[in-house]
Amino acid sequence: MTDAQQKLDAVQSDPDEQLIVDRIYSAVMEQKLAPRTKLSEQTLCETFGVGRMRVRRALLLLSSQGIVELHSNRGAFIACPSPDEAREVFEARLMIESGIVRTLAHENGSLGIDALRTHVKEEDEARAANDRTEIIRLSGEFHVELAKCHNNSVLTRVVRELVTRSSLIVALFGTNRDSSCPDDEHASIIDAIVSGDPQSAEDNIQHHLLHVKNSLDLERTRKVEPDLAKILTGRM
Repeated sequence: MTDAQQKLDAVQSDPDEQLIVDRIYSAVMEQKLAPRTKLSEQTLCETFGVGRMRVRRALLLLSSQGIVELHSNRGAFIACPSPDEAREVFEARLMIESGIVRTLAHENGSLGIDALRTHVKEEDEARAANDRTEIIRLSGEFHVELAKCHNNSVLTRVVRELVTRSSLIVALFGTNRDSSCPDDEHASIIDAIVSGDPQSAEDNIQHHLLHVKNSLDLERTRKVEPDLAKILTGRM
């Protein structure tokens, strides 16, 4: 096992470090942390009440997931995808998620369908409550839940990273609420899978992802929120 892998394993077994990882990951998924936001080690230490070593190991794990960029002598920053990287992320998602739903449709549904329907119900409840933060989080997680239906940890990890990168992209280039997953389209994807129609399932997922991609303005950037501690402690 490499030294880097040992460090990552240590993060996953340390509850304090995992809390830092989870909070930053959630803030990215909810589009509260904009790309290029500086993650001050001192601020993170004070916010979570831990030492620098724990913060650095948490940042290392986030860097391995593509969420954080580490720069020598400059520190850690929320990753900032370029327009070309944004296009590549959605190209990868179109290829991978098309295969996911086609396979699930060939199987005429799976043990994960009930979990997907429950997830969509939670999305509907978040919309009814006009909970924008929860809508954003659940919209991204739906695609991870799709991958989980295959019971393939590698596939799930890849999709989770792509979804997280997509959240960064939407945070940077999104122009309106349509930059998140549109209403009802997740339910349509599930229906196509359950119907056992692979082509319909693929058409639905591609339409869905292109809807989000086409709502982006790849020349637009978003201002960085300066109060990192407020974001990570939920005092917005």
